[in-house]
Amino acid sequence: MVVRENIRDFNTDHIFDCGQCFRWEREADGSYTGIAFGRPVNICFEPYEEGGAAGRLTVENVEESEFTSYWQDYLDLNRDYGRIKEALADQDEIMGRAIQSGPGIRILRQEPWETVVSFIISQNNNIPRIKKCIQGLCSQFGQPAGSFRGKDYFSFPTAQTLARLTETDLASIKLGYRAKYIIETARQVAADRAIAVGKTEILTLDRLAEAELEQAYQYLTNLCGVGPKVANCILLFGLGKHESFPIDVWVRRVMSRLYGMEEKDLKAMNAYAASHFGSHGGVAQQYLFYHIRQEENK
Repeated sequence: MVVRENIRDFNTDHIFDCGQCFRWEREADGSYTGIAFGRPVNICFEPYEEGGAAGRLTVENVEESEFTSYWQDYLDLNRDYGRIKEALADQDEIMGRAIQSGPGIRILRQEPWETVVSFIISQNNNIPRIKKCIQGLCSQFGQPAGSFRGKDYFSFPTAQTLARLTETDLASIKLGYRAKYIIETARQVAADRAIAVGKTEILTLDRLAEAELEQAYQYLTNLCGVGPKVANCILLFGLGKHESFPIDVWVRRVMSRLYGMEEKDLKAMNAYAASHFGSHGGVAQQYLFYHIRQEENK
C-alpha cells in the first residue's frame, strides 16, 4: 500500500467517471478498483475536510517502487491542476463555471495500445457496453493478472495477440463492426513494431508520445477504424498530448449550449479550443464533458 498526503485537485468520481477510462469500478466507500500495467489496485481519496481541495491518497496493492515508476505518472500527480484551472478560468468565464462541476478531474496517462482499442470500441457505444466488451476482450485473450478482493483480473491483450485472431474469434464479445477494426489495427501496430526493430527513424505507436502532435495524429488516423475524434482521445488519454481537444456528441452539445456554436461546426470548435484553451485543451474538454453530463442528469 502507498499513501500520499496533501494531494490537491483530485476526486475519484471526477477522474474515473469522465469518459476517459473503462476498467475502473466504484466501490461502496467511494474508492475505485481497476487494473493498469497488469496490476489490479484500489484507489481511494479522502479529503481532510468535507468539500476540501486537499486530502490523503491511498493506492492499495502496489509497492512504493511501482507507484514511483508507473502510478504517479498514470494519475498525473506531478502536474499542477490548480494553476491550470486558474489559467482557464481567467480567460473564460464560461469555462470557470464548467470547472466547478468537476474540479477534481485529472487526465490519466493510460497505456497507448489499450487506449487505441478502447476508443475504437467506444464509437457509437455507451459506457456500460464499452466496459463489457473490454472486459470480455481481456478475460478471453489477456493474461491472468491475479485476484484482488475476490475478483480475478486479466491484463489487456497485446497487439501481437489480437493480430493473430479472426472476427470469428471475437464473435462472442459482440464487438460488431469494430471487431474488424481491432484486428486490422492490431496487425498494423504489430507489423510496425517488427519493422522498426533497431530503426529509430520509423514511427510506431510506442514512439508517438515523443512525436510532434500532427505527426502522431497522422499515424493514428491511418489506423483502421480511427477517425479524428478517436485519434484525439488517444492523443490525450494515451500519449499525454494535453492540447488535443476531442469532440464527441457531448462536447458538440456543450459548445453549442454554452458558447452558441452550431453543433456541426467542428472547425469553429477546434479553432476556439486552440485559441482560448491552448496547451490545456484536453483538460478543458474534460471539464466541459463532465459539466454537460452533470447538467443533463439533474
